[in-house]
Amino acid sequence: MQIPRLHPDTIEEIKQRADIVDVVSDHVVLRKRGKDFVGLCPFHDEKTPSFTVSQSKQMYYCFGCQAGGNAIKFLMDVGKHSFAEVVLDLARRYQVPVQTLAPEQRQELQRQISVREQLYEVLASTGQFYQHALRQSQGQKAYQYLQSERQLKEETIQQFGLGYAPAGWETLHRYLVEDKHYPVQLVEKAGLIKPRKEGGGYYDVFRDRLMIPIRDIQGRVIAFGGRTLSEEQPKYLNSPETELFSKGKTLFALDHAKDGISKLDQAVVVEGYFDAIALHAAGITNAIASLGTALSIEQVRLILRYTESKQLVLNFDADKAGNIAAERAIGEIAELAYKGEVQLKILNIPDGKDADEYLYTHTPQDYEQLLANAPLWLNWQIDQIIQNRDLKQATDFQQVSQQVVKLLKNIDNSDTRNYYVSYCAEILSLGDTRLIPLRVENLLTQIAPTTATRNKPSSGKKKWGGGKSPQSAVASDRSLLELAEALLLRIYLHCPEQRQVIFNTLEERNLEFSLSHHRLLWQKILGSTGEQVDFVSSLQDRYLELSEEIESVSHLFHVNEKSKQEMLRTPQVVQAAVACMERVLIEKRYRYFLELWEQTDSEAEPEKWQSYYQSFYNEKMRLQELDRQRQFSITDLL
Repeated sequence: MQIPRLHPDTIEEIKQRADIVDVVSDHVVLRKRGKDFVGLCPFHDEKTPSFTVSQSKQMYYCFGCQAGGNAIKFLMDVGKHSFAEVVLDLARRYQVPVQTLAPEQRQELQRQISVREQLYEVLASTGQFYQHALRQSQGQKAYQYLQSERQLKEETIQQFGLGYAPAGWETLHRYLVEDKHYPVQLVEKAGLIKPRKEGGGYYDVFRDRLMIPIRDIQGRVIAFGGRTLSEEQPKYLNSPETELFSKGKTLFALDHAKDGISKLDQAVVVEGYFDAIALHAAGITNAIASLGTALSIEQVRLILRYTESKQLVLNFDADKAGNIAAERAIGEIAELAYKGEVQLKILNIPDGKDADEYLYTHTPQDYEQLLANAPLWLNWQIDQIIQNRDLKQATDFQQVSQQVVKLLKNIDNSDTRNYYVSYCAEILSLGDTRLIPLRVENLLTQIAPTTATRNKPSSGKKKWGGGKSPQSAVASDRSLLELAEALLLRIYLHCPEQRQVIFNTLEERNLEFSLSHHRLLWQKILGSTGEQVDFVSSLQDRYLELSEEIESVSHLFHVNEKSKQEMLRTPQVVQAAVACMERVLIEKRYRYFLELWEQTDSEAEPEKWQSYYQSFYNEKMRLQELDRQRQFSITDLL
């Protein structure tokens, strides 16, 4: 469906009500520094905070990757949502009435908001229903299971909203549809009921199961996990994917754990719901569960927003199945670990126990000691390679050596790779220190091809015309044009006193922005009016609606005082940027006429030959004049 254009009054009211610190804090751990807040940027990996949030300006800006904007832009980028989705969600969150430019579209837009609101409401009501059922006679078996087998106190049961789904096929359906009068289609959309294949009607997805609510980062119920209390399979059943719930983008108990992760600067990922619940009950509040899937990049980046050291501990069973689960859970994040972008550790609890079982017979302090001693992922991998191997046997030694070399080849960071070369050489030397240098040399020789390929400079094409190949010349033209146009647009946006000068100069020289994303922004600018603050802010709001184009120009909406002063350090800076733009166009014309001149026979067509010569000569003179005007380095100004 085509999203209707939102009324500027609605966008402005949302911006007024949605506090930037409140919005960003759901995703980034912020610390007060002076009048602003700082934290680790969620848009690129960094160890030192360069992400700044200004409450007074209601803007954020990263000095590392230049990401910036308002609350709407932040949620669009961090969640990969469209402008309309973010606005609708903020409107619901801050109870802002929604208007569109077309009155007849308002009803449909309000319906979209209403559907999401009702889904949250249906799921919240379902959670309350399950909690109530747990304390009825029909839920006694489930309640006793929690208290006896899981050893959970009432406080923990309430904290996590644990409940019970009655055994009947339509118990929840009747409650929600007949008693609460929710539309049956809405209940189905929430993933709670399914249509019968025969005979019509619906049946409950969860029946006779212990119910665990799955919440989003704001603590709203978005799905459920159900554990069977009988021999029914599967043992654990999750809600299907819905508009609110995506298994690969959700982590169980993160709403409870985010503060603990930030405080302890470490996140512990366990396999099951009850492992996470048991850890929280024991006071270990930085634990989350992965919902039984391999960790996705989205999940990992979600976790790492709350830890400055990027420390992640995977806690799975120490048996073979647990090791397989750990390897599966690592999934996509192996590359991040090899690059050193995440401090990944593996905790295998002795005797093949999971966290829940371990805490039955050990103290929380014992578990914390296990966390402290957990090996880095690379060390754990090496331990797995040499486990049950006799390195005195030639076959085992050869197989271990081959696997170690394969592992070392994957390590990108040279310092880390050199450390592990020495570490593995010591293992392979079997305690004979005299052999260590030889083992190091052997390992380096075997991993050298990969290292050499990684560091080998790309071969260049044959030099052409002034040291540039045709391909590099085109790339250079594109880069110069991109930088010059971007600089001019940035000056126009943030330096009101230069706007008329820029407009007049472009008009006089009959220049247009060549790159489509710059041309689109210029068209938006020409169609806008207003003072600097309102002008830039309202322009950005309208531009956010064009989600596909915003990424290529979003950095132009933001500038710090230092770079602003740099842009304005001389009145000739605009002239220099315009000269760069014009030079790219003149360069193309120069090459065009030069090629025509070289291809023309001076004796057969003397007039054409002379005309082409004069044309390319004139363009060459113009190029020299533009070079004199380009007094500043565009790359230094951006």
